Amino acid sequence: MNAEIIAVGSELLLGQIVNTNAKFLSQQLAGLGIDVYYHTVVGDNPDRLKAAIEIAENRSRMIIFTGGLGPTKDDLTKETIARHLGKQLVFDQAALESIEQYFKKANRVMTENNRKQALVLEGADVLPNDHGMAPGMVLEQDSHIYMLLPGPPKEMEPMFIQYGSQALASKAGTKEQIVSRVLRFFGIGEAALETAIVDLIDSQSNPTIAPLAGDGEVTLRLTAKHMDKKTANTMLDEVENKINQRVGHYLYGYDQTSLLEELMKVLIGEKMTITAAESLTGGLFQKEITTVPGASAVFKGGTVCYSNEIKHQILNVKQETLDTYGAVSEECAIELAENAAKIFKTDIGISFTGVAGPDELEGKPVGTVYIGIAMSGRPVFAEKLTLAGSRAATRTRAVKYGCYYLLKALKESQNCK
Repeated sequence: MNAEIIAVGSELLLGQIVNTNAKFLSQQLAGLGIDVYYHTVVGDNPDRLKAAIEIAENRSRMIIFTGGLGPTKDDLTKETIARHLGKQLVFDQAALESIEQYFKKANRVMTENNRKQALVLEGADVLPNDHGMAPGMVLEQDSHIYMLLPGPPKEMEPMFIQYGSQALASKAGTKEQIVSRVLRFFGIGEAALETAIVDLIDSQSNPTIAPLAGDGEVTLRLTAKHMDKKTANTMLDEVENKINQRVGHYLYGYDQTSLLEELMKVLIGEKMTITAAESLTGGLFQKEITTVPGASAVFKGGTVCYSNEIKHQILNVKQETLDTYGAVSEECAIELAENAAKIFKTDIGISFTGVAGPDELEGKPVGTVYIGIAMSGRPVFAEKLTLAGSRAATRTRAVKYGCYYLLKALKESQNCK
């Protein structure tokens, strides 16, 4: 069983919104053992949509549409599909009553065009919309399966999970399980990682190995197919073990996690508090750490010390250090981290200083970064980086490296216990 996802909406082509529906549906279909071979985006035009349907029918047995089920004139998905399949559109009474109740509860007048949302393809299985108005539907005809879903993710996702997945599993008759696992790496480039495991990639069949480059990170998506989910996971374990023998020291987490989330898990688990002194990053580390639930248990507060005056007067960096080595230096990074931890009475202090650009500073080139880490129970240290890219990219990557170095130090301390 292979599928194609057709997202309908000119706003997608104009870049006004991102097509997150295709990502969500691909993940869900993989769990059902249904392969997605194509993603298509088409504007609100019946002729172009009809052409997209004809192309999809020639290469995919299952076609899933998102968008174009609303009340306005440019919502033409089901009308176009109905004409293409020679089907009538009929009112679904349950959907119509649900729409009417929606307007009554909202104390709003229901306009006539909203009735259009209750129209469904004749003979289709209707998927209730518990979070909106337009119902979804599934129709099987001429060896093809057609599924129509609303465009808004807040309506589409729960509809698919609650009703759509069961309908497709029944019609597809597939029993094969597709299980994926994402390995997340930091501190190694995409090319270096691929070189280290190129023979595994070249010989892949089942499971498959797909390298993916992220924002300063590299991931490997491992995917296995088997009738039994447990066996599929065992197959993934075997491949992961081979990969870890070569590059496992760069592995920091799985699936949708992040360096910051992994760092917070350790800090919360160890009940360790942290503060930050940020020059280069301007508070970005503190902003990011407070987005993670539970941050209040470990993060006491911090400082943004952009000027040397603040570094000296507030963070107690020696004037001699600033005069001799400069603010962009290992010595300054160490004092910032160590003094911040003392001032805020935390277990850990981390500092960021460097040159984000566009011009060099203190004779140091753009991209020069120092990250200082003071942690109870071990000597204070600083790491030097030379990063390339824009000002924003340098700041973002510096924060990630700070999380990486600190996470690495914490895990080393755990292993020594």
